[in-house]
Amino acid sequence: MQIEKYKLEEHNHSLQKEHQRKFDFIAADIKDVNGLLQKLIDFQVAIPSWALGTGGTRFGRFPGGGEPRNLEEKIEDIGLLHALNRSSGAISLHIPWDIPENASHIKALAAQNGLKFDAMNSNTFQDQPDQELSYKYGSMQHVDKAVRKQAVDHNIEVVKYGLELGSESLTVWLSDGSCFPGQLNFRKAFQNTLESLQEVYAALPDHWKMFVEYKAFEPNFYSTTVGDWGQSLLYTSKLGKKAYTLVDLGHHLPNANIEQIVALLLMEGKLGGFHFNDSKYGDDDLTVGSIKPYQLFLIFNELVEGMDAKDMNHATDLGWMIDASHNVKDPLEDLLQSVEAIMITYAQALLVDRKRLAEAQNNNDVVTAQEILQQAFRTDVRALVAEARLRSGGVLNPLSVYRSEKVRESLIKQRGSKTVATGL
Repeated sequence: MQIEKYKLEEHNHSLQKEHQRKFDFIAADIKDVNGLLQKLIDFQVAIPSWALGTGGTRFGRFPGGGEPRNLEEKIEDIGLLHALNRSSGAISLHIPWDIPENASHIKALAAQNGLKFDAMNSNTFQDQPDQELSYKYGSMQHVDKAVRKQAVDHNIEVVKYGLELGSESLTVWLSDGSCFPGQLNFRKAFQNTLESLQEVYAALPDHWKMFVEYKAFEPNFYSTTVGDWGQSLLYTSKLGKKAYTLVDLGHHLPNANIEQIVALLLMEGKLGGFHFNDSKYGDDDLTVGSIKPYQLFLIFNELVEGMDAKDMNHATDLGWMIDASHNVKDPLEDLLQSVEAIMITYAQALLVDRKRLAEAQNNNDVVTAQEILQQAFRTDVRALVAEARLRSGGVLNPLSVYRSEKVRESLIKQRGSKTVATGL
């Protein structure tokens, strides 16, 4: 679905006067406002193909209707998001949920919607209908070499699909682990996994990256073979320079200091990218910034400082992607809210007075350091984010346009009320 350009222009015109007042107010206190706006314009957040349908729990799923029935419709949905916010210019595919039957057609459709292909994602945490061997007791860690080979071959196949689409990275998330003490030999499981990853790594094109994601628990509850950032770092350090750790904000135990993890991975040159979401108790996959916005700001504070220290490009040197899906929201509204939260937090982190903060740290002035960070966090930067959208061809209030144009109702009319997105 597309919204006519004149309707977007009418929306912007109706809000322009109020927006200009708010923007002028905050811009007056920023030394290089145009430079900051350009960073916001350049910053793109990839949308995962699996987040376009209603998520769920292990106990139930309540689809909302109008869900995309195939990859083409998923690309169209993300194209709509990008047309509104101009910050969703990439799609991340999950294989085999979204295998492109005609790569050139899919690539052309994505280009028409202003999209590129971000990281490809493999799946060895489910048994597919035509699968010969089961992953019930693990994939790359499995005691049976034939199962491990099946998992390796699948990941190499995913890379081939990515090459056809112009992707340049592979994300490997493994549910491998154990549910009970004694079920697994930890050392052998690690070694089997490393050898499997090495086979996939050897098949990577020279310009590709491999992201090794970690998760503390679920679906295995006693141990996970890539259970935390230290284990991921160990794997990627052994694999080589094309391997990096991927941080999913929900994949941590409660109260973990994620900002410190980010800082150290950046320091070691092993931070590859992010899966943005939020959580209250565990891996809840909630809307970004809905539960712990200050933690998200502190993470971005370390990202900006660490990337600037290494002279990295904020927009392109790390992978930025949402990995959220929930049962009670319109998925497209949820994604609009998540992207907005990311852009707001990034803008706040750009406002931190780095020179003053360094001085406070060097003087052990704890109070001033806290004040500097909280001053940036408490600044209402929504007008800056909206101005960046406006300058790049988006709308001032994407969620308002989405609702006023009754997008979900239109999608239900087109696709039906009982559609279920592939892979969910």
